[in-house]
Amino acid sequence: MAEQREMKEKNPWHSAVVILITVLGITAIVALVTTAVLQNKPLLQKYKYGIVLDAGSSHTAVYIYEWPAEKENDTGRVHQKHICKVLGPGISSYSHSPELAGESLRTCMKQAERFVPIRRHRETPLYLGATAGMRLLSMENQNVCDQVLGSVEKVLRSTPFSYQGARIISGQEEGAFGWITINYLDDRLKQGSGTTGALDLGGASTQITFATNQEGMGESAENTVTFRLYGNDYILYTHSFLCYGKDQALKKTLAQQAQVGNSSVLDPCFNEGYSVDRNYSSVYSSPCIMAGKPLETGYSFTHIGKGDASQCQQAIRRIFTNPGCNFSRCSFNGVYQPPIQGPFGAFSAFYFVMNFLNLTSDSLEGTREKMERYCSTPWHQIKQQHPGVKEKYLAEYCFSGNYILSLLTDGYKFTSETWSTITFIKKISGSDAGWTLGYMLNLTNMIPAEAPDSPPLPHAGYVTLLLFISLVIFVIFLFSVKSLWPRCTTQTQII
Repeated sequence: MAEQREMKEKNPWHSAVVILITVLGITAIVALVTTAVLQNKPLLQKYKYGIVLDAGSSHTAVYIYEWPAEKENDTGRVHQKHICKVLGPGISSYSHSPELAGESLRTCMKQAERFVPIRRHRETPLYLGATAGMRLLSMENQNVCDQVLGSVEKVLRSTPFSYQGARIISGQEEGAFGWITINYLDDRLKQGSGTTGALDLGGASTQITFATNQEGMGESAENTVTFRLYGNDYILYTHSFLCYGKDQALKKTLAQQAQVGNSSVLDPCFNEGYSVDRNYSSVYSSPCIMAGKPLETGYSFTHIGKGDASQCQQAIRRIFTNPGCNFSRCSFNGVYQPPIQGPFGAFSAFYFVMNFLNLTSDSLEGTREKMERYCSTPWHQIKQQHPGVKEKYLAEYCFSGNYILSLLTDGYKFTSETWSTITFIKKISGSDAGWTLGYMLNLTNMIPAEAPDSPPLPHAGYVTLLLFISLVIFVIFLFSVKSLWPRCTTQTQII
């Protein structure tokens, strides 16, 4: 017994080895855990940018978008970083001085240079999409339209960004890109579940777009768009009504009432007490007004408000032509439209008008009642209630509210039941609802046709499994060392 104790004291190597192996094992585990923690540590985020100019009929807006640089074509969420509204009217209004169209953009483009980091300037794509205002100008005078676009292009090429072009987008594109925007921002495309229809109202045109099934879409192929996004197929019905934007619809309605050529027009779509002198040329100069100016008339007329919502809607209905429907069903003007399906997001002028009138959450019946009360309110009271609003815009809200009512019900066939499916929206997840984001996503291929591959395990699950396996290996190692201890002792005793 004494001899064995003596030999252990003379051969203490096994104690040092066990200690060393234990220390190394613990060190390895700590290193493993540290690596996992560092792997999950958030990195300094790098971003990429894109700029889209929405050249509408009444104004131009510059949108700056931002997204994580390392996730451009995967799961990175594009969001709106900044918007700059160009002072002055839309570029189509510069037909008499085309060179000023481009100059009007300089202030907002300088602002964009500050919001996009300098190191990203040269790689940031810059697009301009012109909508219904320029469509009308191209119908009226293609040469002037080209001059306006040339002026815009000259200024945009002088910026430090990667200019990708300025063009007039079609009404079908405008509707489809608006649909992409609101469904992308609402994360409905990745889910592959039900989508939201898009209702857009500008100054010169209006668009309706919604997903539908294949059945019945063969009736009108020109109103059909197909997409494959994130591995899901979408068949969209979309149509754009040129000349039925809010501003052009007002001109069409007023022109019908002024056709008799009287020196004054009593208009039920303006509040009682409203009175202003208008030139006939300001009403009949638009390509949207098919009927010419009355022959027997003076240079101007007095526009007088009457303030009657029901009569206003009757006047508005007359601008929706009824040539007959050659399809199974139509919206208006003989245009095919399948049955309304799913929820809808109504944005642009739909939102701004209904929000001003506090009608974004009312039923159809409640909306009609409020419009009756608003239109019957005397003009002097309306001005007192809204002292900060320019009179030109304030005067048009009775018409605009009634036009939206008539467009959605008489035009697009929304009923008391389906009215509740409409949500009037300005922003989704911090980004404006509209066509511009969908336009950029499409041109930069930011939405893959197929869903990206994903690893078999989520990152957290992978780390947990790695730790568990490491722990098992360590335990096995300890048992192995322990099983060698008796052998080592026995061999020492024999020696």
